[in-house]
Amino acid sequence: MPTAPSPSSPLDGPRHAVGFLTRVPVPFGPDEAPRLAAAAPWFPLVGAGVGAVSGGVLALAALLPGAGVAGVAAALALAAGAAVTGALHEDGLADTADGLGVLGDRERRLAVMRDSRLGTFGALALLVWLLVAWSALRPLPTGEAVVALVAAGALSRWAILVHATLGRPARPDGAVHALRVGPVAAVAATAVALAAALLALGVVAGLVAAGVAVVVGALVAAGARRAMGGITGDTCGATAALTQAAVLVVALAFAV
Repeated sequence: MPTAPSPSSPLDGPRHAVGFLTRVPVPFGPDEAPRLAAAAPWFPLVGAGVGAVSGGVLALAALLPGAGVAGVAAALALAAGAAVTGALHEDGLADTADGLGVLGDRERRLAVMRDSRLGTFGALALLVWLLVAWSALRPLPTGEAVVALVAAGALSRWAILVHATLGRPARPDGAVHALRVGPVAAVAATAVALAAALLALGVVAGLVAAGVAVVVGALVAAGARRAMGGITGDTCGATAALTQAAVLVVALAFAV
């Protein structure tokens, strides 16, 4: 049985980022909770890695006759990303949509969001998200689609940090309380996210995509504050999912 590295290990931050954002097995202690403050600077890099996995699946699938034109490669790429993360962000999007769609006060919305059952609004949100992301990804040439997925992965996880910085927790408990983004972490994460966006999409498209990520993170934080009294882990997931789709749309807009 592997043991977790000590808290002072240089690998502590990336270990917790990978363990929190993906299903990739990493060593954790028996009662060790994710140290999100240490993990925060690594969010965009982990997101870029998830995007690279999705891009690799897309590139391999596109080698099959007709898979790229028919959109099969794009669908498999999105499925691969969900598999690597355990559909963490898609689940957050669905739960947030269910919470926003229910009639009642903030407590009622938060209770619905904690319900593991998928409601009508959540199902519709997932369907629309999938159609938008797939429709944006399918027409892109294989190479451009791969780098767009990397940029979307990095910027969507960076948008979580924007969302957490601009919002306040809606509940007295929950993992979002541990997601404290200090100045050093914010600068490091921003540098990685911008580098990924600029290298993958080009200067203009990369800056536009980064701006879109900030807008999505801010808008979801404002909506969550109004509807639920603050942000939750689910709204962080919704921010990531929406940003991913938005960045893919930006990539398509600058490709045509």
